[in-house]
Amino acid sequence: MSVISQVPVTKYMVTSEMSKREHWVTEKFKHEDRSYLDLPFSFSYGGQPSHQLLKNWDLQRHTQKLDEHRTENKLVYTDTVTGVVLSCLMVEYNHFPIVEWTLSFRNTGSENTPIIADIQALDTKFTSSEGEYLLNHHTGSPCTPTDYQPHQTLLEPETSKEISTSGGRSSNSDFPYFNLQLSEGGVLIAIGWPGQWSIKFDRDENPELHVRAGQELTHFLLHPGEEVRSPLIAIQFWDTDSLRAHNTWRYWMLTQNLPRPYGQPVAPQTAACSSHQYEEMINANEENQKMFIDGYLREGLKLDYWWMDAGWYPNESGWTNTGTWEVDTIRFPNQLRAITDYGRSKDVKSIVWFEVERVTPGTWLYDSHPEWLLGDTEWKLLNLGNSDARSWLIEHVDNLINEQGIDLYRVDFNIDPLALWQGNDSENRQGITEIKYVMGFLDYWDELRRRHPDMLIDTCASGGRRNDLETLRRAVPLLRSDLILEPTAQQNHTYGIASWIPFYGTGINAFDAYTFRSQMCVHSTACYDMRNPDQDFEELRQRYAEWSVVSPYSLGDYYPLTPYNSTNEVWMAWQFDRQELGEGVIQVFRRPDSVYESARFRLQGLIAEAKYTLNNLDQLDEVEVTGRELMESGLLVSITEQPGSAIISYKLKG
Repeated sequence: MSVISQVPVTKYMVTSEMSKREHWVTEKFKHEDRSYLDLPFSFSYGGQPSHQLLKNWDLQRHTQKLDEHRTENKLVYTDTVTGVVLSCLMVEYNHFPIVEWTLSFRNTGSENTPIIADIQALDTKFTSSEGEYLLNHHTGSPCTPTDYQPHQTLLEPETSKEISTSGGRSSNSDFPYFNLQLSEGGVLIAIGWPGQWSIKFDRDENPELHVRAGQELTHFLLHPGEEVRSPLIAIQFWDTDSLRAHNTWRYWMLTQNLPRPYGQPVAPQTAACSSHQYEEMINANEENQKMFIDGYLREGLKLDYWWMDAGWYPNESGWTNTGTWEVDTIRFPNQLRAITDYGRSKDVKSIVWFEVERVTPGTWLYDSHPEWLLGDTEWKLLNLGNSDARSWLIEHVDNLINEQGIDLYRVDFNIDPLALWQGNDSENRQGITEIKYVMGFLDYWDELRRRHPDMLIDTCASGGRRNDLETLRRAVPLLRSDLILEPTAQQNHTYGIASWIPFYGTGINAFDAYTFRSQMCVHSTACYDMRNPDQDFEELRQRYAEWSVVSPYSLGDYYPLTPYNSTNEVWMAWQFDRQELGEGVIQVFRRPDSVYESARFRLQGLIAEAKYTLNNLDQLDEVEVTGRELMESGLLVSITEQPGSAIISYKLKG
């Protein structure tokens, strides 16, 4: 089954939604009357609000077609007095009701600028005809059973709701993706900023809702020649059907955002590691790494990647001792290359862990280049905003990738950077260190991807703590949370993250059907002990055969079939549908304390008059049911085991 079959663009192009987007874009970005200014962003400059200043600044407009999917519009405002140039780069998607933009400020003058402050990359108002606003938002990934939990907040008159991340990692506490539901549809809003973002929803007594979002703190002057940027803002307009809107977003993420190694969409993947057996890589060596690879292949468990995690470098106090980025030749006298070449000879590629941003005492970076480091704490931060540090890092990591034969670059980030950024700022440069760091971080990844266009990057920041839109344009989250393996938590995580992100992964270590199915993801990393030959590998082969059925559907449309619930007294279920194929799958879980042995689920996205063949993977018989019956009466599922699960695939008949 292909990852993405040809999907008619009309599936995701709704005329009314495209019209809404075009009307909004015209009013906000393309209005010809300079006396009318309702730009969807704001800032202050020298103490004056931008909506007053920009009416008098020189304006140039540029439009170009980037490709068949995107049209770029650039607004360039120039203050001829001080030489500051504001550029707004706005992109419209031709087949999606989505618009995005980023701001940049550049000082072309010969003197420092006045203070630029309170930059709101998004500053606009939405009107709901009946004055009703329901905000749908999610927890981030703070390593809890309820990571990615969905929330709803009713925004009533005279109320305000502010949400931000914490510590400077973009999904550390809250998720930078929002669905604002109006009386007649709504908008999806995403913030692309691998730093400290904030969004605020304000209502007064009027029916309008004021929304502002951006980097949490900006108050700085720019030196001559200096340039900075804002967070990326993306907005999708939708009508009537919130679930269809999220599936439009998922398809946009998959086709227009996520990395495409070899020019193709990311496909389901299996990996394996020995991290649980050898204290990450602390007690690993060439022999036991090859032994584990052979063990998986001997048992008929195909691997796309062999995963070598933290600790392959010299260290004296455990894997957290980072800053000397060279292979420990005591444990690996033939370098990691001996292992990666061995894997490739068996059609298994390699994943290797790095955490280059955190620097600890006693390492080469700590001792050799203190001028590149931020912070006065024991753990310091390699300043990616420093061009010398970044240039060294690009060359050094690029060499390691080439010399060690690394196929997938895994990036961890186990430190909250915000206090270290802010501690480096003076009073009239607040926010600058963060901006320069974020710009350097994105430039670093972009250059690695330019040099290695077929290499995936894994974004891991203590699990899923850096999963904003800018990051996910460059990387995929192979470990969506550091809380892994426990089945109820894994069900919760899939339920929440799948609304926004189509590709994600976690660890997997179970043989029993209920736990293994709870851990299933598009990317699954096996954590089994291949030193033990007495494990039930026949059972495990059956589990992986089920994963092969489910995983390609997981990149299709996603429909939650039950409410979210983190307790063990309920059932949880969802559906993945590949409408272009007429196929899909339903995953159902009866949790351990549920007293109910059956439940009925109304499916979504089917053709009412068509017949579907259903196959329960735990049973031999097939049944035929019409789409109408499945969507209106629902699918009755019985599970006698407690806990228990079911996987039911379906296919359009004839």
